[in-house]
Amino acid sequence: MRAVVLRDFGGPEVLDLEEVPDPTPEAGEVVVKVHAVTVNRTLDLKVRENGTARGVTLPHVLGVDPAGVVVALSGDVRSVEMGARVAVLPHIRCGQCEFCTMGREELCPRSRHIGVHRWGGYAEYVSVPAKNLVPLPDELPFADAAVILRHAPTAFNLLRGLAGLRAGEWVLVMGATGGLGAAGMQVAKLLGATVIAGAGATARVDSALANGADHGVDYRTDDLAEEVERLTGGRGVDVVFENISDPALWPKAFASLAHSGRLVTAGAHGGGTVELDVRRLYGRRLRIIGGAGASKPDIASALDAAAQGKLRAVIDRIMPLHAAADAHRLFEKEVVLGKVVLDPTMARGDAG
Repeated sequence: MRAVVLRDFGGPEVLDLEEVPDPTPEAGEVVVKVHAVTVNRTLDLKVRENGTARGVTLPHVLGVDPAGVVVALSGDVRSVEMGARVAVLPHIRCGQCEFCTMGREELCPRSRHIGVHRWGGYAEYVSVPAKNLVPLPDELPFADAAVILRHAPTAFNLLRGLAGLRAGEWVLVMGATGGLGAAGMQVAKLLGATVIAGAGATARVDSALANGADHGVDYRTDDLAEEVERLTGGRGVDVVFENISDPALWPKAFASLAHSGRLVTAGAHGGGTVELDVRRLYGRRLRIIGGAGASKPDIASALDAAAQGKLRAVIDRIMPLHAAADAHRLFEKEVVLGKVVLDPTMARGDAG
């Protein structure tokens, strides 16, 4: 099969398309013919650069969220049939820790990651645990499924589960045109909130407004906290959906919270170390909640909403597998509005 193989850490140029042996499913596994896999800033670009401490072993194949068709099964798999349309959930839970045994798999401390700890979906085929498969409705395109299931379940977990977002509340979504930001914006609207989209350029603010935000703020040119105060009549927002952790922006986002507000986060690509005003934290009864991943109900909610047309995949473009390095360069140039998807079935010269 063809796969984009990472043999050295470095820039996009280290992503080489190679011929490698087809995968064979081990016990409990299936092989999926990949029709779509998204490009992710943290779990693809940072891993490629060796910018994480996730224990990646070379040679490696990136791609955490493939979607496609089941083409091979190990003999012990009964939960899925050949030819099934599926998406692959990225986290491989241990199934044995205290959290897994109580049904809170999203909290598993031993979780491993497809596309990080084992080969992922930047390939024509990928072998994955059968328990990680999600059946897809026929009407949901593979690219849409990969994008929606990558981020929308996490957004449901953060906003509904951890922040307890209620209808009528105000939400500030930082990085509103990124993958998780776009999902958070849509989930917040589904839950009945008023959404302020924070983004780092006028074009990004316009894109967020076109995708359903009620208000927009360019936090590179405007004072974020002042704009939020103005938009909310001096009150502030009930929830900040903050997945950037930019040292310059985080204090402004935190200062945008109303009394008893909640800040939820599952990302740190902007730096990860920020300044915290502790007096404001306890004085205004604020909460900061970290959480990654999603529960089975979160996954079901995302799929149901997508099937009903209430969640849409925000896709900048679809590119063939051999263009993986170019896809990474687009992210580095900050020119994408939405997700970039790789399609290994796409012929050279095609683009979507």
